[in-house]
Amino acid sequence: GAVVIARRTFPSDRTAEGAYARIALAVAERRPRDAFAYLETDAQWASFTIRDVRKKASDLVRASYPPAERDRLLEGWREEATAPDGADVFALLAARRQWVARLERDLSGVAHVETEGERATVVTARGTRYALRRRDNGIWGLTMFTAELQAEAERASRDLEVVEAAAKDYEGAKAP
Repeated sequence: GAVVIARRTFPSDRTAEGAYARIALAVAERRPRDAFAYLETDAQWASFTIRDVRKKASDLVRASYPPAERDRLLEGWREEATAPDGADVFALLAARRQWVARLERDLSGVAHVETEGERATVVTARGTRYALRRRDNGIWGLTMFTAELQAEAERASRDLEVVEAAAKDYEGAKAP
């Protein structure tokens, strides 16, 4: 189904079907970064937040922590902290959490679209339902990963709070 979608003209991405078609193509071609433009805004912002917060925490750890502790933390956050942007963070998490495989199992052609205001549901030929939300720019965004991305952003923010407190303690211990 996704390959067939990839070979025909796309409907506008200002339609739920068009956004779904672009996600299906990105999944079929194993390019999850390309699906980022078709996530809802909250999912996109969460991806950028993860990157920004991990970078800030990594910078603090690098500047303040003792080597053994520093190396362990930095390695765990390295990919997210050094990602060029939110789309790259999404692609990292999509690979780690096997989101592409999850989508791949269920993607098929669009049977119909149910639209109600700013929300739409794409119902596939296999009966799978994908929820989308219209973004401010008029492009439809998949909502499927929003909760997981927001939870990861919140986890990163909590980690930063702990790092900030510990960095303050390590700096205080260094003072004469």
